[in-house]
Amino acid sequence: MVISTTATDSDENLNSTFASRYVRTALPRFKMPENSMPKDAAYQVINDELMLDGNPRLNLASFVTTWMEPECNDLIMASINKNYVDMDEYPVTTELQNRCVNIIAHLFNAPVGEKETAVGVGTVGSSEAIMLAGLAFKRKWQNKRKAEGKPYDKPNIVTGANVQVCWEKFARYFEVELKEVRLTEGCYVMDPVKAVEMVDENTICVAAILGSTLTGEFEDVKLLNDLLSKKNKENGWNTPIHVDAASGGFIAPFIWPDLEWDFRLPLVKSINVSGHKYGLVYAGVGWVVWRSKEDLPDELIFHINYLGSDQPTFTLNFSKGSSQIIAQYYQFIRLGFEGYKRIMENCLENARALKEGLEKTGRFDILSKDKGVPLVAFSLKDSSKHTVFEIAESLRRFGWILPAYTMPADAQHIAVLRVVVREDFNRSLAERLVSHIEQVLRETDALPSRIAVQAAHIVPVDETQDNAGGKKGAKKSSREIQEEVALYWKRLVNEKRTGAC
Repeated sequence: MVISTTATDSDENLNSTFASRYVRTALPRFKMPENSMPKDAAYQVINDELMLDGNPRLNLASFVTTWMEPECNDLIMASINKNYVDMDEYPVTTELQNRCVNIIAHLFNAPVGEKETAVGVGTVGSSEAIMLAGLAFKRKWQNKRKAEGKPYDKPNIVTGANVQVCWEKFARYFEVELKEVRLTEGCYVMDPVKAVEMVDENTICVAAILGSTLTGEFEDVKLLNDLLSKKNKENGWNTPIHVDAASGGFIAPFIWPDLEWDFRLPLVKSINVSGHKYGLVYAGVGWVVWRSKEDLPDELIFHINYLGSDQPTFTLNFSKGSSQIIAQYYQFIRLGFEGYKRIMENCLENARALKEGLEKTGRFDILSKDKGVPLVAFSLKDSSKHTVFEIAESLRRFGWILPAYTMPADAQHIAVLRVVVREDFNRSLAERLVSHIEQVLRETDALPSRIAVQAAHIVPVDETQDNAGGKKGAKKSSREIQEEVALYWKRLVNEKRTGAC
């Protein structure tokens, strides 16, 4: 089953204007053509279609790296035909991966001795890394429960409602209950107190987020560790913590080195981080590191020998490219601690400049925090006539891609825009974006409200008046009206979605 949707307003054939000098017949869209075509024609056909993609540099929705140095691009192309899993055939690539794991482990203050090596693995992203970490927690918890003669069929994980969808995938795919701490207006990250209250004997771990996808804010892992340690001691448990540092793992060590969120906290047993976010590598690489060998059950590691030698493997997939692993090592030795620190400082400065520009308009509330991932999340102070969804849609004509979304429960009535500031988003782009947002605001102010029709169906009911059925109804609050309007726009956006899910 194809899980992505396709355009429904086009026929089944594909016509290419420029390629017609080579190919006169139309190409079938969803079937393989009967005959071959010249390589120039195939290139032109695809290149023509890709022209309608957005510009990655102006895609401010994504945390993923969109620019690397030409020298690194050359390394990527030179290794694009290497299969990472062929460790015996490509031993140097394997060595580079092991170096990266150890570099990250030391960056996260793992208790690795001088003659010891860190425990970790490269993945295709933080989603796979989280799956692997979750499996390790689940298996270790099950083994402990079996040894104690207790039921082991109802594991759960405690997280905030602000977690990325990969946590929901893990819970559903591997049959683990996901216990979410709901958000509140003004607090868009997990409350450690509420999280610890939800922990029970079946909790395999508590997941803390270092850099929320919604607002970029760091959750208080230190407080979570202290509160959970106390509850563990009171109940005789050993419930651990996993830190999802997909976005913040390559920021906090360089900008806030004294912030305790990593393996300095005794309950933190594993950490994932995305190399393709602020690790500054193109999409396709993530990392997961464990505190020690004891935290990764050995029965989860497979050993194969049909590629030439005994090779341990702990991944969800098998074959994958080596390019991103090599690119990650390039960034580590090319930039060093000093280089990463400068880049992260620059990103934060540009985020502050953007924030100040938006505040000067007087039209937005800033939801993101200064201490966190360099992004700006903001909402309209007045959404009675126009919404952030309209602003995002209008900015498209300038090439800007900004996500507009509603917060999770129980703050779903809050709709926001978010700008992720990456290395390639400079001060001049920030200033240009603010000017385009101001232009859009002026234009929308001059237009009739696009939510007027929807608002007409959300008529406040006066509790002092009889309704059609002769009963008195409760008057809807402004918050209830705002929630219904936000839900309307959310449905509208979902109907327009054409990408893969």
